[in-house]
Amino acid sequence: MPRYPPRGRRRTASLARLDSRQPIRQQQGAQPVELREDDALRATLAAVAPGTELRDGLERILRGRTGALIVLGHDRTVESLSTGGFPLDVEFSATRLRELAKMDGGIVLDREASRILRAATQLVPDPSIETSESGTRHRTAERVAKQTGYPVISVSQSMRIVAIYVDGRRYVLEDSSAILSRANQALQTLERYKSRLDEVTGTLSALEIEDLVTVRDVASVLQRLEMVRRISDEISGYVVELGVDGRLLTLQLEELTGGLGNDRELVIRDYLPLAKVSLSVEQAMAALEELTSTELLDLSAGAKAVGFTIGGDALDSAVSPCGYRLLTKVPRLPGAIVDRLVEHFGSLQKLLAANLEELMDVDGVGEGRARAVREGLSRLAESSILERYV
Repeated sequence: MPRYPPRGRRRTASLARLDSRQPIRQQQGAQPVELREDDALRATLAAVAPGTELRDGLERILRGRTGALIVLGHDRTVESLSTGGFPLDVEFSATRLRELAKMDGGIVLDREASRILRAATQLVPDPSIETSESGTRHRTAERVAKQTGYPVISVSQSMRIVAIYVDGRRYVLEDSSAILSRANQALQTLERYKSRLDEVTGTLSALEIEDLVTVRDVASVLQRLEMVRRISDEISGYVVELGVDGRLLTLQLEELTGGLGNDRELVIRDYLPLAKVSLSVEQAMAALEELTSTELLDLSAGAKAVGFTIGGDALDSAVSPCGYRLLTKVPRLPGAIVDRLVEHFGSLQKLLAANLEELMDVDGVGEGRARAVREGLSRLAESSILERYV
Protein backbone atom coordinates (compact mmCIF):
# COMPACT_ATOMS: atom_id res chain seq x y z
CA MET A 1 0.00 0.00 0.00
CA PRO A 2 1.24 3.53 -0.70
CA ARG A 3 2.32 5.64 2.26
CA TYR A 4 1.06 9.16 2.44
CA PRO A 5 3.81 11.77 2.89
CA PRO A 6 4.18 14.11 5.86
CA ARG A 7 2.08 17.26 5.49
CA GLY A 8 3.65 19.83 3.26
CA ARG A 9 5.73 17.39 1.22
CA ARG A 10 4.73 16.08 -2.19
CA ARG A 11 5.30 12.56 -3.30
CA THR A 12 4.94 10.47 -6.41
CA ALA A 13 2.59 7.53 -5.96
CA SER A 14 3.45 4.13 -7.32
CA LEU A 15 1.05 2.36 -9.62
CA ALA A 16 1.79 -0.92 -7.88
CA ARG A 17 -1.15 -3.22 -7.47
CA LEU A 18 -3.06 -2.60 -4.26
CA ASP A 19 -5.64 -4.47 -2.17
CA SER A 20 -8.34 -5.55 -4.60
CA ARG A 21 -11.12 -6.04 -2.03
CA GLN A 22 -11.72 -2.42 -1.23
CA PRO A 23 -14.45 -0.57 -3.15
CA ILE A 24 -14.01 2.28 -5.60
CA ARG A 25 -16.92 4.57 -6.41
CA GLN A 26 -18.02 5.46 -9.88
CA GLN A 27 -19.09 9.01 -10.58
CA GLN A 28 -22.76 8.34 -11.16
CA GLY A 29 -24.70 7.53 -8.02
CA ALA A 30 -21.55 7.20 -5.92
CA GLN A 31 -22.05 3.43 -5.78
CA PRO A 32 -19.11 1.29 -4.63
CA VAL A 33 -17.59 -1.00 -7.24
CA GLU A 34 -15.81 -4.08 -5.94
CA LEU A 35 -12.46 -4.53 -7.71
CA ARG A 36 -11.67 -8.10 -6.79
CA GLU A 37 -9.80 -9.30 -9.86
CA ASP A 38 -8.32 -6.05 -11.16
CA ASP A 39 -7.36 -3.17 -8.90
CA ALA A 40 -5.92 -0.95 -11.65
CA LEU A 41 -8.48 1.78 -10.98
CA ARG A 42 -7.63 1.88 -7.28
CA ALA A 43 -3.92 2.09 -8.02
CA THR A 44 -4.50 4.91 -10.50
CA LEU A 45 -6.63 6.83 -8.01
CA ALA A 46 -3.84 6.51 -5.47
CA ALA A 47 -1.42 7.91 -8.05
CA VAL A 48 -3.56 11.01 -8.63
CA ALA A 49 -4.67 11.54 -5.01
CA PRO A 50 -4.13 14.92 -3.33
CA GLY A 51 -0.55 15.18 -2.12
CA THR A 52 0.99 13.61 -5.22
CA GLU A 53 3.04 15.47 -7.79
CA LEU A 54 0.77 14.15 -10.53
CA ARG A 55 -2.35 15.58 -8.86
CA ASP A 56 -0.57 18.90 -8.43
CA GLY A 57 0.25 18.91 -12.13
CA LEU A 58 -3.34 18.11 -13.10
CA GLU A 59 -4.64 20.94 -10.94
CA ARG A 60 -2.17 23.35 -12.53
CA ILE A 61 -3.44 22.30 -15.97
CA LEU A 62 -7.05 22.92 -14.90
CA ARG A 63 -6.22 26.32 -13.45
CA GLY A 64 -4.40 27.21 -16.67
CA ARG A 65 -7.56 26.33 -18.65
CA THR A 66 -5.71 23.99 -20.98
CA GLY A 67 -6.32 20.36 -21.86
CA ALA A 68 -4.05 17.33 -21.70
CA LEU A 69 -3.81 13.66 -22.59
CA ILE A 70 -1.45 11.69 -20.36
CA VAL A 71 -0.53 8.01 -20.68
CA LEU A 72 0.68 6.35 -17.46
CA GLY A 73 2.98 3.70 -18.87
CA HIS A 74 5.27 3.00 -21.78
CA ASP A 75 6.13 -0.07 -23.82
CA ARG A 76 6.36 -1.14 -27.45
CA THR A 77 2.61 -0.88 -27.91
CA VAL A 78 2.54 2.72 -26.70
CA GLU A 79 5.56 3.46 -28.88
CA SER A 80 3.81 2.03 -31.93
CA LEU A 81 0.83 4.34 -31.36
CA SER A 82 3.02 7.43 -30.99
CA THR A 83 3.94 9.64 -33.93
CA GLY A 84 5.72 12.97 -33.91
CA GLY A 85 6.63 14.84 -30.77
CA PHE A 86 9.96 14.37 -29.09
CA PRO A 87 11.52 12.11 -26.44
CA LEU A 88 12.45 13.61 -23.08
CA ASP A 89 13.17 11.03 -20.37
CA VAL A 90 13.40 13.65 -17.62
CA GLU A 91 12.33 13.58 -13.99
CA PHE A 92 8.65 14.30 -13.50
CA SER A 93 7.50 17.53 -11.89
CA ALA A 94 4.15 19.28 -11.73
CA THR A 95 5.50 22.43 -13.38
CA ARG A 96 7.00 20.48 -16.28
CA LEU A 97 3.73 18.67 -16.84
CA ARG A 98 1.87 21.99 -16.89
CA GLU A 99 4.23 23.55 -19.42
CA LEU A 100 4.24 20.50 -21.71
CA ALA A 101 0.44 20.42 -21.65
CA LYS A 102 0.42 23.80 -23.39
CA MET A 103 1.62 22.07 -26.56
CA ASP A 104 -0.63 19.96 -28.75
CA GLY A 105 -0.26 16.20 -28.43
CA GLY A 106 -0.09 13.63 -25.68
CA ILE A 107 2.36 13.17 -22.83
CA VAL A 108 3.77 9.75 -21.96
CA LEU A 109 4.98 9.02 -18.42
CA ASP A 110 6.57 5.88 -17.01
CA ARG A 111 4.42 3.47 -14.99
CA GLU A 112 5.40 5.02 -11.64
CA ALA A 113 4.70 8.56 -12.92
CA SER A 114 8.23 9.51 -11.88
CA ARG A 115 9.62 10.40 -15.34
CA ILE A 116 8.32 12.16 -18.44
CA LEU A 117 9.27 10.03 -21.45
CA ARG A 118 7.62 11.76 -24.41
CA ALA A 119 5.75 15.00 -25.08
CA ALA A 120 3.75 16.65 -27.88
CA THR A 121 3.25 13.22 -29.43
CA GLN A 122 0.23 12.28 -31.51
CA LEU A 123 -1.41 9.07 -30.35
CA VAL A 124 -3.10 7.05 -33.09
CA PRO A 125 -4.99 4.08 -31.60
CA ASP A 126 -6.95 1.52 -33.59
CA PRO A 127 -10.09 3.37 -34.83
CA SER A 128 -12.10 0.14 -34.74
CA ILE A 129 -11.94 0.04 -30.92
CA GLU A 130 -15.37 0.90 -29.56
CA THR A 131 -15.71 4.14 -27.60
CA SER A 132 -18.66 5.93 -26.03
CA GLU A 133 -16.98 9.35 -26.02
CA SER A 134 -17.67 12.15 -28.51
CA GLY A 135 -14.74 14.55 -28.09
CA THR A 136 -11.52 13.85 -29.98
CA ARG A 137 -9.28 13.88 -26.90
CA HIS A 138 -11.59 11.66 -24.86
CA ARG A 139 -12.14 9.20 -27.71
CA THR A 140 -8.39 8.89 -28.16
CA ALA A 141 -7.84 8.48 -24.41
CA GLU A 142 -10.39 5.67 -24.12
CA ARG A 143 -9.06 3.81 -27.14
CA VAL A 144 -5.42 4.13 -26.04
CA ALA A 145 -6.33 2.82 -22.58
CA LYS A 146 -8.14 -0.18 -24.05
CA GLN A 147 -5.43 -0.95 -26.61
CA THR A 148 -2.39 -0.58 -24.33
CA GLY A 149 -3.84 -1.61 -20.97
CA TYR A 150 -2.27 1.45 -19.32
CA PRO A 151 -4.30 4.14 -17.50
CA VAL A 152 -4.87 7.27 -19.57
CA ILE A 153 -5.81 10.66 -18.11
CA SER A 154 -7.78 13.17 -20.16
CA VAL A 155 -8.10 16.77 -18.98
CA SER A 156 -11.01 18.56 -20.66
CA GLN A 157 -10.28 22.19 -21.50
CA SER A 158 -13.92 23.16 -22.04
CA MET A 159 -15.56 21.22 -19.18
CA ARG A 160 -12.60 21.57 -16.78
CA ILE A 161 -12.79 17.98 -15.59
CA VAL A 162 -10.21 15.21 -15.26
CA ALA A 163 -11.32 11.81 -16.57
CA ILE A 164 -9.39 8.59 -16.02
CA TYR A 165 -9.71 5.68 -18.44
CA VAL A 166 -8.50 2.40 -17.00
CA ASP A 167 -9.48 -1.24 -17.30
CA GLY A 168 -12.47 -0.42 -19.51
CA ARG A 169 -13.84 2.15 -17.03
CA ARG A 170 -14.22 5.92 -17.05
CA TYR A 171 -13.86 7.75 -13.76
CA VAL A 172 -14.14 11.50 -13.24
CA LEU A 173 -12.06 12.98 -10.41
CA GLU A 174 -13.89 15.04 -7.82
CA ASP A 175 -12.87 17.73 -5.38
CA SER A 176 -11.79 16.57 -1.93
CA SER A 177 -14.64 18.52 -0.32
CA ALA A 178 -17.29 16.47 -2.13
CA ILE A 179 -15.57 13.19 -1.27
CA LEU A 180 -15.09 14.21 2.37
CA SER A 181 -18.78 15.04 2.65
CA ARG A 182 -19.76 11.53 1.56
CA ALA A 183 -16.99 10.01 3.67
CA ASN A 184 -18.28 11.74 6.80
CA GLN A 185 -21.78 10.44 6.12
CA ALA A 186 -20.33 6.95 5.73
CA LEU A 187 -18.46 7.35 9.04
CA GLN A 188 -21.69 8.24 10.82
CA THR A 189 -23.30 5.15 9.35
CA LEU A 190 -20.32 3.06 10.46
CA GLU A 191 -20.65 4.38 14.01
CA ARG A 192 -24.30 3.26 14.13
CA TYR A 193 -23.44 -0.13 12.63
CA LYS A 194 -20.59 -0.60 15.10
CA SER A 195 -22.80 0.30 18.06
CA ARG A 196 -25.40 -2.25 17.00
CA LEU A 197 -22.67 -4.83 16.35
CA ASP A 198 -21.35 -4.39 19.89
CA GLU A 199 -24.85 -5.03 21.23
CA VAL A 200 -25.49 -8.23 19.31
CA THR A 201 -21.95 -9.50 19.93
CA GLY A 202 -22.33 -8.94 23.67
CA THR A 203 -25.65 -10.76 23.60
CA LEU A 204 -24.11 -13.66 21.70
CA SER A 205 -21.31 -13.98 24.26
CA ALA A 206 -23.79 -14.15 27.13
CA LEU A 207 -25.94 -16.69 25.29
CA GLU A 208 -22.87 -18.81 24.54
CA ILE A 209 -21.98 -18.90 28.21
CA GLU A 210 -25.53 -19.98 29.09
CA ASP A 211 -25.71 -22.40 26.14
CA LEU A 212 -28.83 -20.69 24.77
CA VAL A 213 -27.62 -19.73 21.29
CA THR A 214 -29.90 -20.13 18.28
CA VAL A 215 -29.15 -19.90 14.56
CA ARG A 216 -30.91 -16.52 14.59
CA ASP A 217 -28.37 -15.12 17.07
CA VAL A 218 -25.45 -16.31 14.95
CA ALA A 219 -26.98 -14.94 11.74
CA SER A 220 -27.61 -11.59 13.42
CA VAL A 221 -23.96 -11.22 14.43
CA LEU A 222 -22.70 -12.29 11.00
CA GLN A 223 -25.11 -9.84 9.37
CA ARG A 224 -23.76 -6.94 11.43
CA LEU A 225 -20.14 -7.96 10.90
CA GLU A 226 -20.68 -8.02 7.14
CA MET A 227 -22.44 -4.65 7.18
CA VAL A 228 -19.54 -3.12 9.11
CA ARG A 229 -17.05 -4.69 6.71
CA ARG A 230 -18.80 -3.28 3.66
CA ILE A 231 -19.09 0.28 4.93
CA SER A 232 -15.49 0.11 6.18
CA ASP A 233 -14.31 -0.96 2.73
CA GLU A 234 -16.21 1.91 1.14
CA ILE A 235 -14.56 4.40 3.50
CA SER A 236 -11.18 2.85 2.70
CA GLY A 237 -11.88 3.66 -0.95
CA TYR A 238 -12.46 7.29 0.00
CA VAL A 239 -9.16 7.28 1.90
CA VAL A 240 -7.27 6.16 -1.19
CA GLU A 241 -8.84 8.86 -3.33
CA LEU A 242 -8.34 11.61 -0.75
CA GLY A 243 -4.62 11.04 -0.30
CA VAL A 244 -3.17 13.44 2.29
CA ASP A 245 -6.63 14.99 2.74
CA GLY A 246 -7.84 11.71 4.23
CA ARG A 247 -5.54 11.58 7.26
CA LEU A 248 -8.22 12.25 9.87
CA LEU A 249 -10.59 9.92 8.05
CA THR A 250 -8.00 7.14 8.34
CA LEU A 251 -7.63 7.69 12.09
CA GLN A 252 -11.40 7.64 12.64
CA LEU A 253 -11.77 4.47 10.58
CA GLU A 254 -9.01 2.71 12.51
CA GLU A 255 -10.56 3.74 15.82
CA LEU A 256 -13.97 2.35 14.89
CA THR A 257 -12.75 -0.92 13.39
CA GLY A 258 -9.55 -1.53 15.35
CA GLY A 259 -11.08 -4.01 17.78
CA LEU A 260 -12.82 -6.21 15.24
CA GLY A 261 -9.83 -8.22 14.10
CA ASN A 262 -10.97 -11.49 12.52
CA ASP A 263 -14.26 -11.76 14.43
CA ARG A 264 -16.20 -12.75 11.31
CA GLU A 265 -13.91 -15.70 10.67
CA LEU A 266 -14.01 -16.76 14.33
CA VAL A 267 -17.82 -16.74 14.47
CA ILE A 268 -17.97 -18.85 11.32
CA ARG A 269 -15.38 -21.29 12.71
CA ASP A 270 -17.40 -21.57 15.92
CA TYR A 271 -20.59 -22.69 14.19
CA LEU A 272 -19.55 -24.07 10.80
CA PRO A 273 -19.23 -27.68 12.08
CA LEU A 274 -22.95 -27.52 13.01
CA ALA A 275 -24.08 -26.42 9.54
CA LYS A 276 -25.98 -28.85 7.34
CA VAL A 277 -23.98 -27.97 4.23
CA SER A 278 -20.28 -28.79 4.25
CA LEU A 279 -18.33 -25.57 3.59
CA SER A 280 -14.86 -24.30 4.30
CA VAL A 281 -14.41 -21.08 6.26
CA GLU A 282 -13.26 -19.32 3.08
CA GLN A 283 -16.32 -20.53 1.16
CA ALA A 284 -18.67 -19.35 3.90
CA MET A 285 -17.02 -15.92 4.05
CA ALA A 286 -17.18 -15.60 0.26
CA ALA A 287 -20.87 -16.55 0.28
CA LEU A 288 -21.57 -13.80 2.82
CA GLU A 289 -19.72 -11.26 0.70
CA GLU A 290 -21.72 -12.24 -2.38
CA LEU A 291 -25.06 -11.40 -0.73
CA THR A 292 -26.74 -8.28 -2.08
CA SER A 293 -27.63 -5.46 0.30
CA THR A 294 -31.26 -6.58 0.26
CA GLU A 295 -30.38 -10.23 0.91
CA LEU A 296 -28.10 -9.22 3.77
CA LEU A 297 -31.07 -7.73 5.63
CA ASP A 298 -32.69 -11.18 5.63
CA LEU A 299 -31.31 -13.32 8.46
CA SER A 300 -32.39 -16.46 6.63
CA ALA A 301 -30.20 -15.58 3.66
CA GLY A 302 -27.23 -14.99 5.95
CA ALA A 303 -27.80 -18.30 7.73
CA LYS A 304 -28.09 -20.12 4.41
CA ALA A 305 -24.84 -18.54 3.18
CA VAL A 306 -22.89 -20.22 5.97
CA GLY A 307 -24.56 -23.60 5.51
CA PHE A 308 -27.57 -23.63 7.85
CA THR A 309 -31.00 -24.81 6.73
CA ILE A 310 -33.64 -22.09 6.75
CA GLY A 311 -36.98 -23.88 6.42
CA GLY A 312 -39.71 -23.66 9.07
CA ASP A 313 -38.40 -22.73 12.51
CA ALA A 314 -34.79 -23.45 11.60
CA LEU A 315 -33.66 -19.99 12.72
CA ASP A 316 -34.75 -20.85 16.26
CA SER A 317 -32.79 -24.11 16.32
CA ALA A 318 -30.32 -24.39 19.19
CA VAL A 319 -26.61 -24.45 18.39
CA SER A 320 -23.50 -24.55 20.56
CA PRO A 321 -20.17 -22.89 19.69
CA CYS A 322 -16.80 -24.58 19.54
CA GLY A 323 -15.21 -21.76 21.54
CA TYR A 324 -12.78 -20.16 19.09
CA ARG A 325 -14.06 -16.60 19.54
CA LEU A 326 -14.05 -16.52 23.33
CA LEU A 327 -10.72 -18.35 23.59
CA THR A 328 -9.04 -15.71 21.42
CA LYS A 329 -10.08 -13.14 24.03
CA VAL A 330 -7.95 -14.87 26.66
CA PRO A 331 -4.71 -12.85 26.97
CA ARG A 332 -1.45 -14.33 25.65
CA LEU A 333 -3.05 -17.51 24.34
CA PRO A 334 -1.42 -18.57 21.03
CA GLY A 335 -3.61 -19.56 18.11
CA ALA A 336 -2.10 -23.05 18.01
CA ILE A 337 -3.15 -23.66 21.63
CA VAL A 338 -6.65 -22.38 20.86
CA ASP A 339 -6.93 -24.92 18.04
CA ARG A 340 -5.72 -27.75 20.30
CA LEU A 341 -8.14 -26.83 23.07
CA VAL A 342 -11.10 -26.75 20.68
CA GLU A 343 -10.02 -30.01 19.06
CA HIS A 344 -9.65 -31.69 22.46
CA PHE A 345 -12.90 -30.53 24.11
CA GLY A 346 -15.11 -29.98 21.06
CA SER A 347 -17.42 -27.33 22.53
CA LEU A 348 -17.35 -24.20 24.66
CA GLN A 349 -19.51 -25.78 27.38
CA LYS A 350 -17.00 -28.58 27.90
CA LEU A 351 -14.21 -26.00 28.04
CA LEU A 352 -16.06 -24.02 30.69
CA ALA A 353 -16.63 -27.16 32.74
CA ALA A 354 -13.02 -28.39 32.49
CA ASN A 355 -10.79 -28.27 35.57
CA LEU A 356 -7.05 -27.58 35.62
CA GLU A 357 -6.08 -31.23 35.26
CA GLU A 358 -8.29 -31.70 32.22
CA LEU A 359 -6.92 -28.56 30.60
CA MET A 360 -3.36 -29.74 31.25
CA ASP A 361 -4.07 -32.91 29.27
CA VAL A 362 -3.92 -30.78 26.12
CA ASP A 363 -0.52 -30.74 24.43
CA GLY A 364 1.30 -27.47 25.14
CA VAL A 365 -0.85 -26.49 28.12
CA GLY A 366 1.01 -26.48 31.41
CA GLU A 367 -0.28 -25.51 34.83
CA GLY A 368 0.29 -21.79 34.29
CA ARG A 369 -1.42 -21.71 30.93
CA ALA A 370 -4.27 -23.92 32.17
CA ARG A 371 -4.84 -21.53 35.05
CA ALA A 372 -4.79 -18.56 32.64
CA VAL A 373 -7.38 -20.24 30.41
CA ARG A 374 -9.59 -21.13 33.35
CA GLU A 375 -9.46 -17.68 34.90
CA GLY A 376 -9.77 -15.93 31.53
CA LEU A 377 -12.92 -17.82 30.58
CA SER A 378 -14.38 -17.24 34.04
CA ARG A 379 -13.84 -13.48 33.74
CA LEU A 380 -15.34 -13.44 30.25
CA ALA A 381 -18.36 -15.39 31.47
CA GLU A 382 -18.89 -13.05 34.40
CA SER A 383 -18.53 -9.85 32.35
CA SER A 384 -20.80 -11.15 29.57
CA ILE A 385 -23.57 -12.03 31.99
CA LEU A 386 -23.26 -8.69 33.78
CA GLU A 387 -23.38 -6.73 30.52
CA ARG A 388 -26.55 -8.51 29.49
CA TYR A 389 -28.54 -8.38 32.71
CA VAL A 390 -27.24 -5.32 34.57
